[in-house]
Amino acid sequence: MAESTRLVELVQESIDRFLDRQEPHLRGISDDLMPYLDFSRALLQGGKRFRALFCYWGWKSTVGPHDADADDSLRAAIGAASALELFHAAALVHDDIIDNSDTRRGRPSAHRRFESLHSEYSWAGDAEAFGRSGALLLGDLLLGFSDELLDEALWSLPDRERAASARREFNRMRTEVTYGQYLDVLEERSWHTRDEDELSERAHRVIVYKSAKYSIEAPLAIGAAIGGASIGQLAALRDFGLPLGVAYQLRDDLLGVFGDPGITGKPAGDDLREGKRTVLIALARTKLPRNASRLLDELLGDPELTAQQVSMLQASIRECGAVEQVERIIEHNVSKATAALSQAPISPEAHTELTALAATVSHREF
Repeated sequence: MAESTRLVELVQESIDRFLDRQEPHLRGISDDLMPYLDFSRALLQGGKRFRALFCYWGWKSTVGPHDADADDSLRAAIGAASALELFHAAALVHDDIIDNSDTRRGRPSAHRRFESLHSEYSWAGDAEAFGRSGALLLGDLLLGFSDELLDEALWSLPDRERAASARREFNRMRTEVTYGQYLDVLEERSWHTRDEDELSERAHRVIVYKSAKYSIEAPLAIGAAIGGASIGQLAALRDFGLPLGVAYQLRDDLLGVFGDPGITGKPAGDDLREGKRTVLIALARTKLPRNASRLLDELLGDPELTAQQVSMLQASIRECGAVEQVERIIEHNVSKATAALSQAPISPEAHTELTALAATVSHREF
């Protein structure tokens, strides 16, 4: 636990140093660009750092105790973990634009920050449009920064094959997250044209590519590649990471409907207002009476849902048994993950830490 805590501190220091290095270039162009640095710093302060932790323990799972390049390998792992946090921040900015979310971690989302800037100085044109444009570019900037930081980290790795392998894993992750994000948007708009029997499977596919792989499986694989993982080690970590990532996102979907705003940093029932077509919603539609299912379809995605309507939908989803079924699916995926981990040819220390992380990401409270 102390090692994980120290890793989180090192990642924050790495991110802060990287952003500090951007300031002279930014100011050399124009002080008008300072919001990009200020908003980046605010977004990248704190957070759970799950992706960084899985990257580090993927590395620690596989690096040999007598690795001649252990120090360089460690620096590369910390740099890659930091790059993953920048990538995650970029994804959050873009996700909030797509979902029209007002908050992120209890603070205004990036597009709302830019919108407020427009209003504060009484600039011309539409404040909301300016906010979306500014945040879209911020997300792009953070995405580029993540690549830059990763390249710096991998350049310090003497073993070029390990560096190339880690880069391939990162590239695959970046591509698949984009595909998954589009599939998520598609499901929100096209669900009514699909066969009822397909909806749960399609929602599961969104989970895999939008979240599960990039939240856990890919960070593990990137860290393991830096550590020089064998084929067997990498396969075992994937077998652990993918089902755990599914469990993680299913828990997140429950939090999106039932979560305490004080914990999630989002309004209660936010996923209901955003119209998220999750596995939870797909299961609820099959369990609810026809009239209740039609009402769910009618209200889901209405940004003006009242607190009373949110409460009514929450009760319907819970009482029909959909929440219990999602909990069983989570438990099944966690069991698959821990079974894979028990057979993984990795260090005992990494086994212990990954087991603890599995419990943490899959059992977050409402």
